[in-house]
Amino acid sequence: MAYGRSANPALNKNTFKTFSYPATDQKVMTLQGTVNRILIMLVLVILAAAYTWKLFFGALDPATGASSVMIWMIGGAIGGLITALVTIFKKTWAPITAPLYAVLEGLFLGGVSALFEAQYPGIVIQAVALTFGTLLALLMAYKSGLIKPTENFKLGVVAATGGIFFVYLISFILGFFGIHIGFIHGNGLFGIGFSLFVIIIAALNLVLDFDFIESGAKAGAPKYMEWYAAFGLIVTLIWLYLEFLRLLAKIASRR
Repeated sequence: MAYGRSANPALNKNTFKTFSYPATDQKVMTLQGTVNRILIMLVLVILAAAYTWKLFFGALDPATGASSVMIWMIGGAIGGLITALVTIFKKTWAPITAPLYAVLEGLFLGGVSALFEAQYPGIVIQAVALTFGTLLALLMAYKSGLIKPTENFKLGVVAATGGIFFVYLISFILGFFGIHIGFIHGNGLFGIGFSLFVIIIAALNLVLDFDFIESGAKAGAPKYMEWYAAFGLIVTLIWLYLEFLRLLAKIASRR
């Protein structure tokens, strides 16, 4: 069986080659089970984000609020990255590491969202609406067959995602030397256009993730893969949300 290719490092074509399939009398991965895990992880992200959000806006002074959530943001970002890598390399740990990743990323997202909201009121609800609206729209397009993840489609999305990753990596490294790629991160037309391009690619990754998850369920992957598949989709959703925040902030800063 040919499995869907995904640009998401957590959900790639080799994932199902790294474990032994369970016996027919054992529990296996299902679509409904994966959906349930996705919902659980979303709730964990929201609850953790609500904590740092409340911590920020509960402070009397914005500067105090920013400093109070900074440690949680940094800890969540670093912890989330480490947990993500552990999950990718130790898939059998996903029932434990995937929920932990959701909590850590929630702490990070809550702080980041609060900082954006303080500067541009109303931006967070817009980003959330756009993220879930995009998820539902692409899910319907995928289920209806309007968008079909052909091999050329997959290769194009994977290549574009890899290109974006390297651009961000180069920008991050250059930042240590005081060199900033303004035309990417700025609010000019090119910067906004770049953000739109990244959002499109992030959204198309959802289609590949849907295809990958469906392939795993059809193949009867082990039950723990429901958590791993949910983890992979949440990774893409978080990326998409952050890119929407960046785009909306660029647009708002032009006013």
